[in-house]
Amino acid sequence: MATVELRFSALPEHVRTARLVAAAVARRAGVDEAVLDEVRLAVGEACTRAVGLHQSGGITAPVKVLLIEEEKQFSIEVGDEAPRSAPGDRAPGGAAEDPDAESEEDEMGLAVISGLVDDVEVTAGEHGGLIRMTWPTTPPTAVLP
Repeated sequence: MATVELRFSALPEHVRTARLVAAAVARRAGVDEAVLDEVRLAVGEACTRAVGLHQSGGITAPVKVLLIEEEKQFSIEVGDEAPRSAPGDRAPGGAAEDPDAESEEDEMGLAVISGLVDDVEVTAGEHGGLIRMTWPTTPPTAVLP
């Protein structure tokens, strides 16, 4: 199992780099060429979401992206360190000016990701959130001499 780890400052200009790296590693891992645009878009959406959560929460920690190549699948994990509480709870000092608009934007981003990726898991807690997206891979075909 090969893993590539990417960490970047929570700035929008770094999202493009994460997308390019994810697509290159996905291609090398054996993700179907026809799906690479979906990989790029999904990673871009997940990273943009993480950057937004970091910026709105005043979090200076980097956004983390793991690119995991396994035997028959390729996974990408995008992690943020923005704490989430139970619905209805508000963190003191951490409430956004318009939490409904922020929540709506967050849900839209997750809907886009879910539309692009068949196998997606979203987890969130007091230490941050994680989006794990998985695609099947095809083994490289052997070229006979």
